[in-house]
Parts: sequence; C-alpha cells; structure tokens
Amino acid sequence: MRVGLYPGTFDPITLGHLDIIRRAATLVDKLVIGVAINRDKGPLFHLEERVALIEAECATLAEQTGIEIIVHPFENLLIDCARDVGAQIIVRGLRAVADFEYEYQMVGMNRQLDDTIETVFLMAEAAHQPIASKLVKEIARLGGDVSKFVTPRVNSELLKQFSKG
Repeated sequence: MRVGLYPGTFDPITLGHLDIIRRAATLVDKLVIGVAINRDKGPLFHLEERVALIEAECATLAEQTGIEIIVHPFENLLIDCARDVGAQIIVRGLRAVADFEYEYQMVGMNRQLDDTIETVFLMAEAAHQPIASKLVKEIARLGGDVSKFVTPRVNSELLKQFSKG
C-alpha cells in the first residue's frame, strides 16, 4: 500500500491545498494530511478547528475517489511523522520559485535523515498559485472577500473568527 503524507499548517485550508490533496490522492492508496502544530506561527484557528475543517472538506473527495484520507496532527520532525504514519512519500505543493528553494533544502535534510522516504512536488494549478493562507487571513481580517480562495465552509469560519473582535 502506497501511503502519502501531505503536511502543512492549513491555517486555513484553501482551494490550493484542496487541489493538491485531490491530485495527491491519485498517486497513493492512502493519504495522510499532516497538520503541523507550530506554536511559533500563532495560528488563527486552533488545532481542533483546523482538523475539523480539513476532515469536512476532504470527506467528499475520499468518498468520490475511494482513497482513505485521514487527518493526523503532528509536532515532531516531518520525517518522524512520515515514519509514524507509514508514509513512503511526502507530498509538497509548489506555487512559485521561492517555494522550490525552501523545499529543496528540506528535501536534502529529510533525505539525510531517511533516504527511503521520497518527496514529490506538485505544482499548484495556475488559478491557485497566488493563494496563500497568510494572505487569505490578512484579506479576511481587513474585511475583504476571500470566497474565491476558500470553500464556503472555510469562508464562514473566517467570518466568525474576525467578527469576534
């Protein structure tokens, strides 16, 4: 069984993330969405909220494709998370050259830690290349419309987050 791991903070999950998930699901028998617990980034959504949003957004895709998609929070090294979930492949989405430079270094380090786990890069679809969670949050915080970048469910949750203040 081919197991893939797609890691990220997903704060929030965007249409770009969902595109990579959809495409990654065609490459593996089981896809694990690794939700990074990164306290340094100060996420907008709590871990439980991010996990719930990802599970809700991926349920239909899992049903349509027959691929098992599970959400797995992690706070350890990515390579250790890959081992924990039995992944042979780490899936990374790329939007621009700047993403590649960072990811290139990560692959080199991960290969030093475990050369049996491969990293696969998927280029974001052109329509999704400018989408970044950080920018989505900033637009939403300032009252802008992010409905082109996230699903209706995520948009609703963003509106709730920023109406609390």
